[in-house]
Amino acid sequence: MTTKSLTNQTYYTERFARVTDYIYEHLDNELDLNKLADIACLSPYHWHRTYLALQGETAAATVKRLRLHRAAGYLAQSTMPVDTIAEKSGYTSVQAFTRAFSAVYGMPPARYRKEGSHAAFNVEGDHANLAAHPVSIREVAPMRLWTVAHSGSYMGIGQAFDALYCWLGSHNLITPQTRSIGVYLDDPTAVAEDDLRSAAGIVVDASQNGGSHPPADSPLTAMDIVGGTYAVLRHIGPYADMRSAYLWMFGVWLTQSGWEAADGPIYEDYLNSPRDTSPTELITDIYVPLRERKGK
Repeated sequence: MTTKSLTNQTYYTERFARVTDYIYEHLDNELDLNKLADIACLSPYHWHRTYLALQGETAAATVKRLRLHRAAGYLAQSTMPVDTIAEKSGYTSVQAFTRAFSAVYGMPPARYRKEGSHAAFNVEGDHANLAAHPVSIREVAPMRLWTVAHSGSYMGIGQAFDALYCWLGSHNLITPQTRSIGVYLDDPTAVAEDDLRSAAGIVVDASQNGGSHPPADSPLTAMDIVGGTYAVLRHIGPYADMRSAYLWMFGVWLTQSGWEAADGPIYEDYLNSPRDTSPTELITDIYVPLRERKGK
């Protein structure tokens, strides 16, 4: 690759990274999409087409998706009033927010709070039955990832994924086989939200590089996932609902399974993309490392 090509890739990567950071930091504020062109230092005339080519969706679609994703998190994981969520999501009325949310999530916000996919993991009653949510035991081979680190709420790891895919896109490294992995290094019930560590990654295929893993170029970092025995729960639905799946997996399944959680990070394998998939149809495999329970 020529020096000029590398310079051009760095040019776009750096500018779109600034745009990504700005969007995430200003979700509570009115976002002027034309101002994003100024932040990227690109001509407004070509800005929208360039963003679409690199990000796979328009800037307006990104802002709407992120705001509704965050809103779903508030609904599933908090008691924040719907009108407050609507305002924080950039809508001037609850009615407008309800229409937008219903169109994407398949039900109005108040109903989603009670009946969203997170409700299926209620640990009371019949949902405590292991058969309600089948978990498979798999032997997993070691993996090498290229990652972008994220600190803070796990709900915000999308910012790291956007930075990762912006870099990959500018280097023409996204293929239909690209496999997205989220790695979660801390227990959110034991670590303050602002201190949570995670990483957005893709699997690096050594077979395409003569049997060895290519090095990760800045701002990417290489990370190895240890192979071994994992419990795998397939979650279908919005990412915002997955907290309930984790509570069920550790509070119900693990205590009845005869296994213990092994030392090592949990990771999520994303089988489709929120850019072109309805939140209700997102498929995520949750991997928890296991060891046989002591004293069995």
